[in-house]
Amino acid sequence: MGFFSQIKEKFVGKSAKQNEKYVAGLDRSNSTFSDRINELAARFREINDEYFEELENILIMSDVGVSMVMKIVEEIKNEVRLQNITDPKEINEIIVDKMFVIYANDSVMTTKINYAEEGLTVILMVGVNGAGKTTTIGKLANRIVNDEGKKVMVAAGDTFRAGAIDQLAVWAQRVGVDIVKGKEGGDPSAVVFDALKQAKEKNVDVLICDTAGRLQNKVNLMNELEKMNRIIKREVPDAPHETLLVIDATTGQNGVSQAVEFSKITDVSGLVLTKMDGTAKGGIVLSIKDQLNIPVKFIGLGESVDDLQEFDLDQYIYGLCKNLVEE
Repeated sequence: MGFFSQIKEKFVGKSAKQNEKYVAGLDRSNSTFSDRINELAARFREINDEYFEELENILIMSDVGVSMVMKIVEEIKNEVRLQNITDPKEINEIIVDKMFVIYANDSVMTTKINYAEEGLTVILMVGVNGAGKTTTIGKLANRIVNDEGKKVMVAAGDTFRAGAIDQLAVWAQRVGVDIVKGKEGGDPSAVVFDALKQAKEKNVDVLICDTAGRLQNKVNLMNELEKMNRIIKREVPDAPHETLLVIDATTGQNGVSQAVEFSKITDVSGLVLTKMDGTAKGGIVLSIKDQLNIPVKFIGLGESVDDLQEFDLDQYIYGLCKNLVEE
């Protein structure tokens, strides 16, 4: 069975609702990427250096990242030599296969939330302003409440961005969870401390903490996150159980740079890519995995409250390359 048949079979076996979300959310990326690959195969009668140069450009334009592109193209060249392939149209399946395999390699990583074995689970959310962090907290809380049946509380730890507290309060009311908040401009660690205390008193299962996104002031941000982490560990010794970095997928390689900078400031356990439906460059998932080896745990595929989906490699590859797979 060829790779396209395998990935299609895996896709069909998944949740129909999730499949629909992935296909719709990655439609722009699929149209751009698949059409460029198909057009490339149609223009070339033989596989030569010029073909591979153009393939590299297509992958780079899809935000796959230079390092990952070199790995993918080298693997494709090896496969072409091994199988003695001469028709460019036969390479399409190999391109998608290698993208899948290279991402999946060293994936001892889980996309599941690392919940505490007992007691309170603490999730710290980090990311620059504008990435969709506060909205993601609301959607994540909704997922955990409805899919996991857990009691959730949110902490408005971003006391610096104007309107951040009110925005999170609206989300908390919308999804039906408690919120702990302080004053705008106040000490975010004090908010987190109060939230930890209340969460334990109310037998909350999961506490999700918002944080400031002032990456331009790295020293202050680092100090804030270190202080928060100290308080969290003092109250819940094995926490935070997750530190999730939220990245706006439409920012492309700038988003990758943000991920690199945040990973220097704090231990990031997983990524949330937002606004994937708003970009035609869905390759950022591959680029971030290549540079940081941090798992993408959730992917934002639309504006609805249930459009935050757990990341699934089969569904992602199918959604990104649907027009190639279905040819």
